[in-house]
Amino acid sequence: MIFVTASKFIIADDHPLFRSALLQSIQHGHKGAAIIECDSISTLESSVEDNRDTDLILLDLHMPGANGFSGLVLVRREYPDIPVAVVSASEDAQIMKRAIDYGASGFIPKSADLPTINDAIQSVLNGNIWLPEPSENAEVSSEEKEFASKVKTLTPQQLRVFMMLTKGLLNKQIAAEIEVSEATVRTHMTAIFRKLGVRNRTQAVLAANYLNVETPDIEA
Repeated sequence: MIFVTASKFIIADDHPLFRSALLQSIQHGHKGAAIIECDSISTLESSVEDNRDTDLILLDLHMPGANGFSGLVLVRREYPDIPVAVVSASEDAQIMKRAIDYGASGFIPKSADLPTINDAIQSVLNGNIWLPEPSENAEVSSEEKEFASKVKTLTPQQLRVFMMLTKGLLNKQIAAEIEVSEATVRTHMTAIFRKLGVRNRTQAVLAANYLNVETPDIEA
């Protein structure tokens, strides 16, 4: 295996213990690497913006500001040159394969031991897709694959509007959140509906269900 030396990582997880465990794993395999910690999608965005030379983002799916795979899609759209490995308490093989469809370069279970985590990180840094072996044969529905392809065509701003829409925010509220006019929000809505192949808000909300990921039961 060719080993790529990484100098900067971002760990995005709202659980301090998991962040600490990942930090120790990275330090073990990449001594001297800079490691930045985030606990929400908003802090992740600002951290990546300030550190565009990041080699790898390690992302938990269940964080403030994210709805399932939405955080993954947003980061991949904003920073396509930075690989993202999902690190999750979920061990559902289908969720692992879905993560790849939404743009992840790997899926690392939080239950994995240190050698496995290091191997996974190195594989992703080498430009590979890494999944635990049992998940490789999992099947994802053709409908979700099609939705994943469509949602990845949304711009970062359109994706933000889409997620606010699915939370029930009105155009006026969305405009205030992203500091644009209501006319601009309506323009985004039109583009979102067209790209997703839906006709209205209700259909858009239903389509967003594909992004959902069941929260695994973990001890605090």
